[in-house]
Amino acid sequence: MEKTLKRYSIIGFIFTGITGVLLHFLYGLTGKSIIVAPFSAVNESTWEHMKLLFFPLLIFAIAEYRLLGKSYGSFWCIKLSGTSAGLLTIPFLFYTYKGALGASADWFNIAIFFIAAAVALLLEMRLLKQNISCPLPPAVAVGALLLTAVLFVTFTFAPPRIPLFTDPLTGKAGII
Repeated sequence: MEKTLKRYSIIGFIFTGITGVLLHFLYGLTGKSIIVAPFSAVNESTWEHMKLLFFPLLIFAIAEYRLLGKSYGSFWCIKLSGTSAGLLTIPFLFYTYKGALGASADWFNIAIFFIAAAVALLLEMRLLKQNISCPLPPAVAVGALLLTAVLFVTFTFAPPRIPLFTDPLTGKAGII
């Protein structure tokens, strides 16, 4: 089972990486389609880059559950833990290095996305290997993931006016 988990983690990393990169450009490539806006980056804010990680991880988790997740009672709790860790990695690394250096480099911002994907999937693999028990019922973990999806969609159209949601290039938030 350990080899299977490792293989799924690698596949998940590749899927998340490719899908996240595609979602970064999809909104612009579709002529700023309102249909793809909830799932793709509509600006260069940190929040929108977190969205690029969240939706591929969620889609992969759904597929993975159908293939092997039913063997793990804590599957959705572990996915919630991994996804949360990955999402928190993005602003933590971005604001730490930007605060320390006073600027940001595109290549490092891209690297942060891949580091966050690795953090999420490696944590999930480790927790699944250990087959840990989780204090949250699966329905609560799934509900938390769905609530997160709703927040990503909602804040695409009505973002709070705080720096996390602000595009550093335009100074605006949400759909520009």
